[in-house]
Amino acid sequence: MLNVMRLLICFYTFAPLKDNIFLMAEIHSMEIIEFDTIIVGSGLAGLTAAFHASKYGSVAIITKSQLDISNSYYAQGGIATVTDPTDSFESHIQDTLEAGRGLCDLDAVKILVSEGQQCVQEIIRLGMEFDQENGQYILGLEGGHSHRRILHAGGDATGKGLTIFMLKKVQEQSNIIPFEYTTVVELLVDNGICMGVQSFDFVSGKNIVFKSKSTIIATGGLSRIYDRSTNPHTATGDGIALAFHAGAKLSDIEFIQFHPSALYIPGEEAFLISEAVRGEGAWLLNQDGERFMKPIHPLAELAPRDVVAYAIHKQLQLNHSDFVYLSLLHLNPDLIKKRFSTIYNTLLRYNIDITSDLLPISPAAHYMVGGIQTDLNGETNIKGLFACGEVASTGVMGANRLASNSLLECLVFGKRAAEKATTGKPIANVLPEFEPIHVDTKNETQFLETKNQIASLMSKKAGIVRSGTKLNEAIQELNAINKQLPEKVNEYNLLKIKHITDICTLICESAFIRTESRGGHIREDFQQENPGLCAHLIRQKDEEYQFQKIRK
Repeated sequence: MLNVMRLLICFYTFAPLKDNIFLMAEIHSMEIIEFDTIIVGSGLAGLTAAFHASKYGSVAIITKSQLDISNSYYAQGGIATVTDPTDSFESHIQDTLEAGRGLCDLDAVKILVSEGQQCVQEIIRLGMEFDQENGQYILGLEGGHSHRRILHAGGDATGKGLTIFMLKKVQEQSNIIPFEYTTVVELLVDNGICMGVQSFDFVSGKNIVFKSKSTIIATGGLSRIYDRSTNPHTATGDGIALAFHAGAKLSDIEFIQFHPSALYIPGEEAFLISEAVRGEGAWLLNQDGERFMKPIHPLAELAPRDVVAYAIHKQLQLNHSDFVYLSLLHLNPDLIKKRFSTIYNTLLRYNIDITSDLLPISPAAHYMVGGIQTDLNGETNIKGLFACGEVASTGVMGANRLASNSLLECLVFGKRAAEKATTGKPIANVLPEFEPIHVDTKNETQFLETKNQIASLMSKKAGIVRSGTKLNEAIQELNAINKQLPEKVNEYNLLKIKHITDICTLICESAFIRTESRGGHIREDFQQENPGLCAHLIRQKDEEYQFQKIRK
């Protein structure tokens, strides 16, 4: 049964007419709705959390676009889990730790790998179908993995397949209510307890407060703060900004993973070319047609992503070029067309046939490795506030995500967060104070111009390779943008500018403090790993940055 409470309250202003007579006019209406659990975001992590939370009570899913638009939906590579008898948990754990460059928490990685296998088996029992041949699962190989352990669905459309599958399961639950085209603008926190969220409905123009004993943030990443990104336009880090301003701790947000192989065509989006393509044997070639990865790493094209992206970056500088080539010319064309049907057909629109043409590629911002710090059950330092999926920092990813661990993390920690969230106690009836928010279309142009300005700034000064000088310049420019905003922001476009500016400042400050090169964070002025900095970098509002020991 749904336990949903609705209350409509109105905010009024008094407009002077004449002779001290005032006209009372309604300027805002705000609806208050109560659910047992609130999920913010509709990617695989959010849908997984909603599905499991629905076993214990009413659930609201709030998403600022449609339910099926998320980073998860566009994931091509697959989901990593141990299924082959020659593979082992120990091997998967070791591969994850090695890719994480010393910053993974061992207990979290063990949970990911062992419970991940159980979660995958569970969704298979529920009806999820992965690609098979002759009754056996087809296992892919990707960068950083020592065994073939990547399950795929629809060849190179695993994210889409998984997201649609979980969306269907969610839609079958009558006590899960979706709220599309609704954006969360503030987490309602009082005395260290999250009581719900304030949101804005783009369709009705209403402010809506969702009250709950537990709120789960599953808003995905933030890679759209860069010029070139494989993410949908909605991935601008809303959840990170909301959590930070509410007092949640952030961890390791200086680590941004740039996917090595994204389509490079001037004026076009950075369409992702799955790492699984290199897993099937594709080569990276420089402008002279030479394979450049072989002398750099024993795994060559299948080295971890941070290694490959940096190697491509150096090739671009060396040859004064905007791209390198990915070559599949030596591979079986029929196998390629079948295995990578989405990629093959998409590239035909650009008059590129990957079975006969070299493919121009260049790195693009792809994945936020750090995020909102959580415990092993997805709970933050704020009681009643949880996070899962890409927005969270569970301790699994370290300094560089191992390929295809992300969808697995969504299943494992989405379920864990939901099950812990449903044990929360009922909250007090009194909510903390909040201001209604509105949309002024006159500010839309300012938002778009500022967003593009910041994306260019981040790409030039906080991209694959950083330096103290460039990071400091970026921080000064971001501070200047922030100072132009009003002290109290209650207009949506200006709020988005503030959120993006704050997020980028936090990334640049963290990158400035981490005076070493490790994983997805490369400093040209500190080119080696510093053993003394093998620790999580924690940031909390109104507190100093601090390093925290890794759980080994």
